[in-house]
Amino acid sequence: MLNNYICALDIGSSKIAVVLARIKKNRLVNLYFDSLPIKGVREGAIIDSIGLIGSVGKILKALKAKSGVNIKFVSVNISGQDIITKHSHAIIPLAERGNKVISVSDMQRATEQARVLGSSLEDEIIHMFPTGYSIDSKNNILNPLGLYSHRLEVDLYLVCAKLSSVESLSRVINQSGYEIKNLFFSGIATSKAVFSSGFKEGFNLLCDLGSDTTELLIFKDGLLNDIQILPFGGNDLTQKLSDNLKIPLDLAEAIKCSYGFIGNPSEVAEDKEILVKKNEFYKPIKQRLVAEIITASAREICSKIKSAAEKKVAFHKLSNFVVVGRTILLEGFIETLENTLNAPVKLGRLTNLEIISLIKENSELSGQKYLNYLTCLGMICEALENKPLGILPLRQPAKNLVLKLINRVKEVYQEYF
Repeated sequence: MLNNYICALDIGSSKIAVVLARIKKNRLVNLYFDSLPIKGVREGAIIDSIGLIGSVGKILKALKAKSGVNIKFVSVNISGQDIITKHSHAIIPLAERGNKVISVSDMQRATEQARVLGSSLEDEIIHMFPTGYSIDSKNNILNPLGLYSHRLEVDLYLVCAKLSSVESLSRVINQSGYEIKNLFFSGIATSKAVFSSGFKEGFNLLCDLGSDTTELLIFKDGLLNDIQILPFGGNDLTQKLSDNLKIPLDLAEAIKCSYGFIGNPSEVAEDKEILVKKNEFYKPIKQRLVAEIITASAREICSKIKSAAEKKVAFHKLSNFVVVGRTILLEGFIETLENTLNAPVKLGRLTNLEIISLIKENSELSGQKYLNYLTCLGMICEALENKPLGILPLRQPAKNLVLKLINRVKEVYQEYF
C-alpha cells in the first residue's frame, strides 16, 4: 500500500527540483512542483553542506505550503563521479545429483550471493540488475524460472556510490528535518520517466546532458547494459562564453539562455548586438560572436558524446537515442547532435499517462518546462509501479497468505515432481 504522498527530490549541480505526488486509493490525483538554483553541489559531490541544507529545507517548506502535506520522507537522487558500476558473478548448486527445476527462491539465492560477493565496505549498492543467467552449459538465459539444471549462475550489474557520499547526502536530508525513503541513481530514475514498453527491444541509449556531467545509459532488451559518466555538460558552453567575452558566469548564462544559437553563425546578421552592463557601463557584444562560441563548444560536446557512446555500441545497432537535459532546448542543439552522430535523436518525453494528464492541467509546466522535473517524475513512476528496480518481473507478489502458500506449494511440487 502506497503512502498518501510520494515526494521526490532531485539535487543537481545548478538546481534543486522537487515534485510531490498526492495519492488516493493507490491512484495519482495531484502533482505539486518547485525548483530553485543552488551552488552547493559540483559534479554530483556536495561542496557546501550548510548551503544545501538551507536549500532543501526552503524548497520542501514551500512545497508543504503549496500542497498542505506534512512531508517527512523523500526519495532522493545521487549522481556524478562518485557513482561506481561493476559486475558480480555467482554460482549456486541446485542439486547434489541430477537436476531440479529452478524456482523463484533459487534465483533470489543466486542474486543475493552475487550481491554479497560484489559488496565493498567503501561502497553502497544503489541498484542491482541481473543481466543474464547460465544453467549448466547454456549461457545468456534471460529468465531461467521453470527450467531444469544442476547449477545456476547469475551475472549481476551493480550500480554503487561511495559510502562517504551517501552518508553526506543522508546527513544533509536529516539535518533539513527529513528522512530518505529511497535512493536512486539519477540516470536510472530519468529512464523510468521516458522509456516505455516500446523501448524493450534492441539497444536503447539515454543521454542526460546535465550542468557539469553527462550520463550515458545503454539498455539492451530492456535491461541496463552499461553506464558512462562524462565530465562535461551545459556549463561548458557558459564557461566558454565567460572566458571569451570576459564577462561573469551569471551574465554568460543569461546570454546563453536568451541568445544562444547553435548552427551556422553567418545566419546571424553581422550588425546584431547585445548590450550588457559591465562596470556601470553598457558594452555591445556581437550576437554572431556569441553564436560562434556556443556552436564551437556544442560541437565539441557532441563529438565527446559520440566518442564515448560508440565505444560501447555501434550506432547502426541502436533502436533509439534519447536525449534529455535543459541544454538540449538551445536552438539547433539536437540537429547538431544528429549531424555529429549521423543517427536520429529523440527528445526524452514522459510516457506515464497519469502524470501527462496532470501536467497538461498545470500552466507552470507548459511547453517543455517539465524537463526540469524528469528525474523527480521518474522516481514517482517507480514508486507507482511499486516494484524494486532491476529485478526481472518473475511474478506478482502474493496479495495474501493463502496465495503465498499456494505459490510455495507449487514451487515444492516443481522441485520434487
